[in-house]
Amino acid sequence: MAGAKETPRQRMIGMMYLVLTALLALQVSNKILQKFVLINDGMERTSKNFINKNVKTVESIAYTVEQQGNKEVDVPKVAASQKIREATSEIYDYLEAVKQDLIVQSNAKNDEGNFVNANLKNTEITGNMFVNKGIGEEMKNKLNTYPTEITEILSGIGLGDLRFDPIAKDAKDIELFANDREAQNLSFEKLNFVKSPVGAVIALISQYQNEVLNIEGESLTAVQNTIGSFFFKADVTEARIAALSNVVAAGTKFEADMFIASSSTSAAPTMTIDGRSVTVDPKGFGKIEFTVTPAGSYDERGLAKRTLKGEIITNIGGEDKVLPVDYDYFVAQPVIKVSSEVVNQLYADCANELLIEVPALGNTYSPEFAVTNGQSIKGNKPGQLTIIPGASGKVAIGVSSGGNKIGTVDYEIKPVPTPSIVPELSNGNAVDISQSYAVGALTGLKVSAQPEPTFGRTMAKDAKFEVTGGEVRLLRSDVPRQTISISNGNSIAMRQLLESAKAGDDIVVVVTQVTRTNFRGNKIPSTLNQVIRIGVK
Repeated sequence: MAGAKETPRQRMIGMMYLVLTALLALQVSNKILQKFVLINDGMERTSKNFINKNVKTVESIAYTVEQQGNKEVDVPKVAASQKIREATSEIYDYLEAVKQDLIVQSNAKNDEGNFVNANLKNTEITGNMFVNKGIGEEMKNKLNTYPTEITEILSGIGLGDLRFDPIAKDAKDIELFANDREAQNLSFEKLNFVKSPVGAVIALISQYQNEVLNIEGESLTAVQNTIGSFFFKADVTEARIAALSNVVAAGTKFEADMFIASSSTSAAPTMTIDGRSVTVDPKGFGKIEFTVTPAGSYDERGLAKRTLKGEIITNIGGEDKVLPVDYDYFVAQPVIKVSSEVVNQLYADCANELLIEVPALGNTYSPEFAVTNGQSIKGNKPGQLTIIPGASGKVAIGVSSGGNKIGTVDYEIKPVPTPSIVPELSNGNAVDISQSYAVGALTGLKVSAQPEPTFGRTMAKDAKFEVTGGEVRLLRSDVPRQTISISNGNSIAMRQLLESAKAGDDIVVVVTQVTRTNFRGNKIPSTLNQVIRIGVK
């Protein structure tokens, strides 16, 4: 909409439309499809509330104008509000008829009035009804004619600056699909109804009804706000509960105040909290929403007390009254939870994969990390982080969310465990150093470096070792007779060494260097001094 700044309710409706449209463009799973029934129920309840509120607003406009003596400038506004209500009812009833026709044609409900899951999955009926039979094009024309009609009514009473965007859009006009090569050229009908399951289309039509009612609500509010000063009339009375917390642990007390709240649909109160403006809904109730910043200190329970200071300015008895209000609340200290198989210590120069969560933040968790004495790589999901520590010392991971610092977690840096040196025969079997071997059995001798079992299991990407330095000696009566160098443990020139070997000799393998290949493919050599003695028979 191109009118005033959008309210949270309007932004929610717009976001819901994008979500529904996007889901219709996908091959949704059965579980997602079943959720459309719940979404539809919620939107139909919202529609009923919208209608009741808008009807009361029309009545309030007429009442206020009458109470102020039917001023010449205000009387046309009564007729305009009634025309808006009539135009809205017409398009709303049309959409309801289309929805019910779809339900009947698809047998989406059984005789008891319950939705039938199998029929909600049908994708042929929607395409035939809305594309082949032209219902989709007809719906598009009616939906996009409605905002124009409302604008014309508003222009007649001097509110021509309030304009509304078309409701039914082609893919190219929706930001979500503007750069999607597969979807950007789809028309409104093909985007929303071709191969779309019945259950999803039912919910989408309910969403269009909500959008229509939202335009009506914004229009009526604009009309109402142009009417002159008036006496406060509390025509909205609701029972409300204000709980100390809506999250209560089992075994603890639920504490709340129950009271009667009154407001006026004809009033336009101004509300602030801590000096900031508060959005006021059409019933006259303010909606407070803000991100809570961390406290400087917390008590032994992990809580910090704060107080909201607010003001409500409204017309009472023909005069603007300032009503102050204070409200105490508590900020809970977020607790950082880290999950990993190596969570107590991080291995030096290795890819240590962590999952860092702050359960208290729920879906608002949008983490950013600051790492000292190491590098970091963010994963695909919130909280997934790979840490590559320095050579020694500690790694500090600072955790923030939404620009607010949550805390820091520290970890000791652990050196990579020394691998075990294992001599192997040409068949791959490990050499048993307690036995002697024939010369021919040792011609294909290899030497491998095996990672420490826990390190090999938890850090598989960084646990690739090979022997890259050392020598093999032929000893006779403990006197060296011949020596060959090792540069690759998988390729040792044993035939040359064994040409002069005799029974009773010893083959001594001395490993002085192993090289580890880390997760980036970098070669990291390290010194070693391990000796293995093998007898010849």
